[in-house]
Amino acid sequence: MPAEWEPHAATWLAWPHKEASWPGLLDRIPPVIVAMIRALVEGEAVHVNVLDESMERSVRARLAAAGLAQAPIHLHRIPTDDAWARDHGPIWLVRDRRGHREQMILDWDYNAWGGKYPPFTQDDAVPARVGELLGIPVRSPGMVLEGGSIDVNGAGTLLTTESCLLNPNRNPRLSRAEIEAALRDWLGVRQILWLGDGIAGDDTDGHVDDLTRFVAPGTVVTVLEENPRDPNFEPLRANLARLQAMRLEDGAPLRVVPLPMPDPVEYEGQRLPASYANFYIANRAVLLPVFGCAQDERAQRILAALFPGRMVVPIPARDLVWGLGACHCLTQQQPAAAADISHGSSPAPAFQ
Repeated sequence: MPAEWEPHAATWLAWPHKEASWPGLLDRIPPVIVAMIRALVEGEAVHVNVLDESMERSVRARLAAAGLAQAPIHLHRIPTDDAWARDHGPIWLVRDRRGHREQMILDWDYNAWGGKYPPFTQDDAVPARVGELLGIPVRSPGMVLEGGSIDVNGAGTLLTTESCLLNPNRNPRLSRAEIEAALRDWLGVRQILWLGDGIAGDDTDGHVDDLTRFVAPGTVVTVLEENPRDPNFEPLRANLARLQAMRLEDGAPLRVVPLPMPDPVEYEGQRLPASYANFYIANRAVLLPVFGCAQDERAQRILAALFPGRMVVPIPARDLVWGLGACHCLTQQQPAAAADISHGSSPAPAFQ
C-alpha cells in the first residue's frame, strides 16, 4: 500500500446526500466539497460517485456554476449510503514487476463502524464497482477494515489503534495476532504500531486519521491537547508516550512532530471529533480542516513546513464535522499508474 504522499492518478469522493449524517446542515456541505475539488484538480483528476442520473445532473450544474466545467472531474453512478469514501472506498495496492507497475484493489468488509449506521450495503459494494469500472482486479481479505483506521509510510510500517481494530464490533472472532497477520499479508507491511484511544466524539471508536499521521517515511504528526481539563488531554499524551518509544521497520525511532488540537467544537450539546490530523495529502495540495479558532494558523504553518512542495489549503470544517468526519474521511487516493478512465487509457497491468 503506497503512502498517501506518493503520486496519485486521482482522488475519489462520494457526493454527500444523507440528511441523517448532517441533520439540519446538509445544504451547507456541497459548497465545502466544491472547495475541496477546486484544490484537488490543480494536481490530479477527481472522481465522484453519485446516486443516479438526477444527482449527476445536479452535481454537474453545481460544478459548472463554480467554474469547474472543464476541470478533470468525472462522475460515476455508483450509489452510496453515505459520503465517507475513506472508510468504504477501495484501497489500492501496487508493485513493480518486470518494469511494470501492477495494481490491485482490496475490498475489505465494511459494517459502518461496528453496525452503527445501517443500511451500508451500497457502501460495502463500492470497491468492487470501482474495480469493475477501472478494469483492476479486486480481492476480498474477508475482514472488516475502514481506511481511516490505518495509516502507512509506504516503507513497511503501519499505524493503527487498539480501540478500533481490537473492538469486538469489527472482527470479534479474530485475535490481535490474527489481525496483525492479515494486515501484513494484505498490505505488504512488516511493522505494526499500535496506539491506544481516539479523541472525544469520534464514533469510529478511535480512527488513527484523527490522531497520528505519517508525513514522511520516518516522521509522524500527532495531535496534542494543551488544556489539562479537556477529555482529550490524557489519551493524547498517552499516545505520544507510545510514539516516542516506537521503532520503524528498520529499527530507527520515529520523528514525532506535535500538532495542536482546535478549540472544542460542539453542536446541539454534542462534542464533535474536530482534529487537524484529518488532513488529506494530494499531489499539489494538503487539504487541512480548519475550525475558526486561533490554532488554525498554527496547524497550517506546521504542515506547510512538512510539505514544502504543496500548498496547504484550509477547508472550513465546522459544518463538515457535524457529520463526524472531515477532509481525510471524505477522500480516497488512487495511486498513479492505475487505469486512467478520464483519458481512455488502458488499465494498468494487474496482479496475476
